[in-house]
Amino acid sequence: MATEDRTFGWARDQFDRLSWVQKSLLTGAVLTVLWMHAVPNELQRRVVVDSVLLIGGPLALGLTHGRHVGWTINRTAVRNAVLLSLFVLPFYLVGSTLPTIRAYYPMWETTAALGSFVPHAVQLFLLALAAETYYRGLLCVGVKEIGFTAVFISPVVYMIHHSSKPPVEFLLSGPTDVLFGAVDYQSDSILPSVLAHGAGLVLLDWLVLHEPLFDPTKALGYLEWLPVPL
Repeated sequence: MATEDRTFGWARDQFDRLSWVQKSLLTGAVLTVLWMHAVPNELQRRVVVDSVLLIGGPLALGLTHGRHVGWTINRTAVRNAVLLSLFVLPFYLVGSTLPTIRAYYPMWETTAALGSFVPHAVQLFLLALAAETYYRGLLCVGVKEIGFTAVFISPVVYMIHHSSKPPVEFLLSGPTDVLFGAVDYQSDSILPSVLAHGAGLVLLDWLVLHEPLFDPTKALGYLEWLPVPL
């Protein structure tokens, strides 16, 4: 027991000697390893795991160091949240008509009946909040003291976590990460990415549960240059 106490004390001392940025990156690495080993397939359990690891972890680190890791709201954040959501809206509308997207979503079983879809939508928003707290909060806004470079910390990890998604979504995940990070960085808040991501997930599932809004043939023609199936 004494040996374990000494080991824990030594590890804590070493951690305390790190800078805030070093602590954030180390915590991010530990959290992503834990998440990749613990993430379940079932939606309700996924919400619990994501909330504990990807929300609780960054917030705990931030609170103990007087940092908000993006959990703040200001006028710039509200404005940018609306603008970012409007910017990504066409991507979700077009994406909902693509065959690979319609074959993959919804990821978790639900129906268009409000009694089924509303709880589903709330859980999707919680997943978006967890993801943005980790990617754009801990690994971007939380370390913005290093400058705009913070925007480019998480894209590789973000793409790895999207490796099982439809190819076109995987291809766009890196640029999307940079875009969301840049907007949150300028806003000093994760509100823009939380709203755009959460609303997008809910809208996409809702659209896929219904007939396509339009014939995707024309969109497929415009996107045929992409090196992935659509």
